[in-house]
Amino acid sequence: MADVYFAAPLFAQSEQLYNAHLVKELRSAFPTKTFYLPQEAAEINDKNNYADAKQIAQYDTEQLLQSQLMIAVLDGPVIDVGVASEIGVAYQAQIPIVGLFTDSRQQGASNSQKLKALGEIAESQFPYANLYTIGLVKLNGAIVNNEEDLLTSVAKYL
Repeated sequence: MADVYFAAPLFAQSEQLYNAHLVKELRSAFPTKTFYLPQEAAEINDKNNYADAKQIAQYDTEQLLQSQLMIAVLDGPVIDVGVASEIGVAYQAQIPIVGLFTDSRQQGASNSQKLKALGEIAESQFPYANLYTIGLVKLNGAIVNNEEDLLTSVAKYL
């Protein structure tokens, strides 16, 4: 059982490296807490092995439901579908969620040219995140946009 469940995309090497980096920072900042990073669970998430959909869902859901906090990486062209599912489970179980959304396109919210471009078809200069999923996180936690604020927010829940 882990204190914190870390939900993030985990299939590309870049994703795995970022996840490992961030969880290392979290473990350093909170040495008395344990963190479940699915990519480290070789028995169920090592893609050289076989696990069917039910086994994966049961294993990771059990880990999530035993946690007192969930961290969800929300970056990407869309929120990762696995992460979105895990957010739904955490919300229903009333497990607090801290979302990390670092997309640099959040900048410039008062730039008049960027705002004007919203009126043109396919010219949004801002990122999109599914509002239902974002709403579940906000109803049960917080969203931050950098690692420093993530550490501060996690400390509030732990």
